[in-house]
Amino acid sequence: MARRRRRDSRPIQLRIQNVGQLFHTLDPLPFRERDLDLGVEEYVVGWAGEMTAQQPIAIVVHLPKAEALGDEARHIEAAMQNYFAYRAEVLGWDLRDLFRTGRAALLIGMAVLAACVVTGKASAGLVGTGYFGRFYNEGLIILGWVANWRPVEIFLYDWWPIARRRRLYRRLAVATVQVVAENADGHAVGATGSKPGRS
Repeated sequence: MARRRRRDSRPIQLRIQNVGQLFHTLDPLPFRERDLDLGVEEYVVGWAGEMTAQQPIAIVVHLPKAEALGDEARHIEAAMQNYFAYRAEVLGWDLRDLFRTGRAALLIGMAVLAACVVTGKASAGLVGTGYFGRFYNEGLIILGWVANWRPVEIFLYDWWPIARRRRLYRRLAVATVQVVAENADGHAVGATGSKPGRS
Protein backbone atom coordinates (compact mmCIF):
# COMPACT_ATOMS: atom_id res chain seq x y z
CA MET A 1 0.00 0.00 0.00
CA ALA A 2 1.65 3.21 -1.17
CA ARG A 3 0.99 6.66 0.18
CA ARG A 4 1.19 9.39 -2.44
CA ARG A 5 1.41 13.11 -2.05
CA ARG A 6 -1.71 14.71 -3.47
CA ARG A 7 -3.82 17.82 -3.51
CA ASP A 8 -7.06 17.77 -1.54
CA SER A 9 -9.05 17.39 -4.76
CA ARG A 10 -7.51 14.02 -5.58
CA PRO A 11 -8.93 10.69 -4.36
CA ILE A 12 -7.38 8.64 -1.60
CA GLN A 13 -5.13 6.01 -3.19
CA LEU A 14 -4.74 2.48 -1.81
CA ARG A 15 -2.40 -0.01 -3.51
CA ILE A 16 -2.71 -3.58 -2.21
CA GLN A 17 -1.96 -7.09 -3.44
CA ASN A 18 -5.20 -8.75 -2.34
CA VAL A 19 -8.60 -7.76 -1.01
CA GLY A 20 -7.90 -9.41 2.35
CA GLN A 21 -5.33 -6.71 3.15
CA LEU A 22 -8.17 -4.21 3.55
CA PHE A 23 -9.89 -6.06 6.36
CA HIS A 24 -9.16 -7.47 9.79
CA THR A 25 -7.95 -11.00 9.19
CA LEU A 26 -9.51 -12.46 12.37
CA ASP A 27 -12.97 -10.99 11.82
CA PRO A 28 -15.43 -13.92 11.43
CA LEU A 29 -18.25 -11.79 10.00
CA PRO A 30 -19.34 -11.99 6.34
CA PHE A 31 -17.14 -10.01 3.94
CA ARG A 32 -19.41 -6.95 3.68
CA GLU A 33 -19.62 -6.62 7.48
CA ARG A 34 -15.95 -7.01 8.39
CA ASP A 35 -13.89 -4.41 10.21
CA LEU A 36 -11.26 -2.59 8.21
CA ASP A 37 -7.64 -3.32 8.99
CA LEU A 38 -6.41 -0.80 11.57
CA GLY A 39 -3.62 0.45 9.31
CA VAL A 40 -6.01 0.93 6.40
CA GLU A 41 -8.48 2.80 8.59
CA GLU A 42 -5.81 5.13 9.98
CA TYR A 43 -4.47 5.80 6.48
CA VAL A 44 -7.90 6.58 4.97
CA VAL A 45 -9.09 8.64 7.94
CA GLY A 46 -5.81 10.56 8.01
CA TRP A 47 -6.08 11.55 4.36
CA ALA A 48 -9.81 12.28 4.60
CA GLY A 49 -9.21 14.53 7.60
CA GLU A 50 -7.04 16.79 5.45
CA MET A 51 -9.88 17.46 3.01
CA THR A 52 -12.32 20.32 3.29
CA ALA A 53 -15.68 19.50 4.84
CA GLN A 54 -17.54 20.37 1.62
CA GLN A 55 -15.47 18.08 -0.59
CA PRO A 56 -16.84 14.63 -1.44
CA ILE A 57 -14.43 11.83 -0.58
CA ALA A 58 -13.33 9.30 -3.20
CA ILE A 59 -11.16 6.23 -2.67
CA VAL A 60 -9.27 4.37 -5.38
CA VAL A 61 -8.16 0.81 -4.63
CA HIS A 62 -5.41 -0.53 -6.91
CA LEU A 63 -5.35 -4.33 -7.19
CA PRO A 64 -3.66 -6.92 -9.41
CA LYS A 65 -5.96 -7.83 -12.30
CA ALA A 66 -6.88 -11.27 -10.97
CA GLU A 67 -7.92 -9.84 -7.59
CA ALA A 68 -9.74 -6.84 -9.06
CA LEU A 69 -11.92 -9.05 -11.25
CA GLY A 70 -12.80 -11.40 -8.38
CA ASP A 71 -16.17 -11.51 -6.63
CA GLU A 72 -14.93 -9.94 -3.39
CA ALA A 73 -13.60 -6.86 -5.19
CA ARG A 74 -17.13 -5.98 -6.33
CA HIS A 75 -18.18 -5.61 -2.69
CA ILE A 76 -15.31 -3.41 -1.50
CA GLU A 77 -17.32 -0.17 -1.75
CA ALA A 78 -20.27 -1.56 0.23
CA ALA A 79 -17.95 -3.12 2.82
CA MET A 80 -16.04 0.12 3.39
CA GLN A 81 -19.21 2.22 3.52
CA ASN A 82 -20.82 -0.19 5.98
CA TYR A 83 -17.76 -0.08 8.21
CA PHE A 84 -17.54 3.71 8.34
CA ALA A 85 -21.30 4.02 8.89
CA TYR A 86 -20.99 1.63 11.84
CA ARG A 87 -18.01 3.56 13.25
CA ALA A 88 -20.01 6.80 12.99
CA GLU A 89 -22.86 5.13 14.90
CA VAL A 90 -20.46 3.92 17.61
CA LEU A 91 -19.09 7.45 17.99
CA GLY A 92 -22.67 8.67 18.36
CA TRP A 93 -23.10 6.23 21.25
CA ASP A 94 -19.83 7.47 22.75
CA LEU A 95 -21.04 11.06 22.50
CA ARG A 96 -24.34 10.24 24.21
CA ASP A 97 -22.49 8.38 26.98
CA LEU A 98 -20.15 11.34 27.44
CA PHE A 99 -23.06 13.78 27.82
CA ARG A 100 -24.79 11.36 30.21
CA THR A 101 -21.62 11.29 32.31
CA GLY A 102 -21.42 15.08 32.09
CA ARG A 103 -24.97 15.53 33.37
CA ALA A 104 -24.35 13.20 36.31
CA ALA A 105 -21.06 14.92 37.10
CA LEU A 106 -22.76 18.32 36.91
CA LEU A 107 -25.42 17.30 39.44
CA ILE A 108 -22.75 16.00 41.80
CA GLY A 109 -20.56 19.06 41.29
CA MET A 110 -23.39 21.52 41.94
CA ALA A 111 -24.43 19.56 45.03
CA VAL A 112 -20.86 19.70 46.37
CA LEU A 113 -20.64 23.43 45.61
CA ALA A 114 -23.95 24.09 47.38
CA ALA A 115 -22.81 22.04 50.38
CA CYS A 116 -19.56 23.99 50.54
CA VAL A 117 -21.36 27.35 50.43
CA VAL A 118 -23.86 26.30 53.10
CA THR A 119 -21.11 24.84 55.30
CA GLY A 120 -19.06 28.03 54.97
CA LYS A 121 -22.01 30.19 56.00
CA ALA A 122 -23.00 27.90 58.86
CA SER A 123 -19.51 27.77 60.33
CA ALA A 124 -18.69 31.46 59.89
CA GLY A 125 -19.26 32.15 63.59
CA LEU A 126 -17.03 29.25 64.66
CA VAL A 127 -13.96 29.99 62.56
CA GLY A 128 -14.17 33.78 62.75
CA THR A 129 -13.10 36.33 60.14
CA GLY A 130 -9.33 36.16 60.59
CA TYR A 131 -6.77 34.49 58.38
CA PHE A 132 -7.88 31.02 59.37
CA GLY A 133 -11.53 31.88 58.71
CA ARG A 134 -10.69 33.26 55.26
CA PHE A 135 -8.53 30.23 54.51
CA TYR A 136 -11.33 27.88 55.58
CA ASN A 137 -14.11 29.62 53.63
CA GLU A 138 -12.09 30.11 50.46
CA GLY A 139 -10.91 26.51 50.66
CA LEU A 140 -14.52 25.34 50.70
CA ILE A 141 -15.37 27.51 47.68
CA ILE A 142 -12.34 26.19 45.78
CA LEU A 143 -13.36 22.63 46.64
CA GLY A 144 -16.87 23.33 45.34
CA TRP A 145 -15.60 24.69 42.02
CA VAL A 146 -13.06 21.89 41.61
CA ALA A 147 -15.96 19.44 41.95
CA ASN A 148 -17.42 21.08 38.82
CA TRP A 149 -14.21 20.82 36.80
CA ARG A 150 -15.15 17.54 35.10
CA PRO A 151 -18.61 18.58 33.82
CA VAL A 152 -17.21 21.90 32.63
CA GLU A 153 -14.47 20.04 30.74
CA ILE A 154 -17.00 17.67 29.17
CA PHE A 155 -19.49 20.30 28.02
CA LEU A 156 -16.91 22.83 26.82
CA TYR A 157 -14.16 20.71 25.30
CA ASP A 158 -14.31 16.89 25.42
CA TRP A 159 -17.22 16.43 22.98
CA TRP A 160 -15.63 18.38 20.09
CA PRO A 161 -13.12 15.71 18.93
CA ILE A 162 -15.75 12.96 19.07
CA ALA A 163 -18.31 14.99 17.12
CA ARG A 164 -15.68 16.01 14.56
CA ARG A 165 -14.57 12.40 14.03
CA ARG A 166 -18.19 11.26 13.74
CA ARG A 167 -18.77 13.82 10.97
CA LEU A 168 -15.68 12.53 9.17
CA TYR A 169 -16.83 8.90 9.43
CA ARG A 170 -20.25 9.90 8.11
CA ARG A 171 -18.57 11.46 5.09
CA LEU A 172 -16.51 8.31 4.58
CA ALA A 173 -19.69 6.23 4.82
CA VAL A 174 -20.90 7.83 1.57
CA ALA A 175 -17.51 7.96 -0.14
CA THR A 176 -17.28 6.49 -3.63
CA VAL A 177 -14.84 3.63 -4.11
CA GLN A 178 -13.23 2.67 -7.41
CA VAL A 179 -11.31 -0.56 -7.88
CA VAL A 180 -8.57 -0.34 -10.51
CA ALA A 181 -7.11 -3.51 -12.02
CA GLU A 182 -3.40 -3.40 -12.78
CA ASN A 183 -0.97 -5.55 -14.72
CA ALA A 184 2.22 -6.81 -13.13
CA ASP A 185 4.01 -3.69 -14.37
CA GLY A 186 1.58 -1.45 -12.45
CA HIS A 187 -0.37 -0.14 -15.46
CA ALA A 188 -4.15 0.08 -15.08
CA VAL A 189 -6.21 -2.23 -17.29
CA GLY A 190 -9.70 -1.53 -16.02
CA ALA A 191 -11.89 -0.46 -13.14
CA THR A 192 -14.90 -1.70 -11.23
CA GLY A 193 -17.22 -0.09 -8.72
CA SER A 194 -18.24 3.54 -8.52
CA LYS A 195 -16.24 6.28 -10.13
CA PRO A 196 -14.53 8.71 -7.78
CA GLY A 197 -16.39 11.92 -7.12
CA ARG A 198 -14.92 15.14 -8.43
CA SER A 199 -14.66 18.40 -6.55
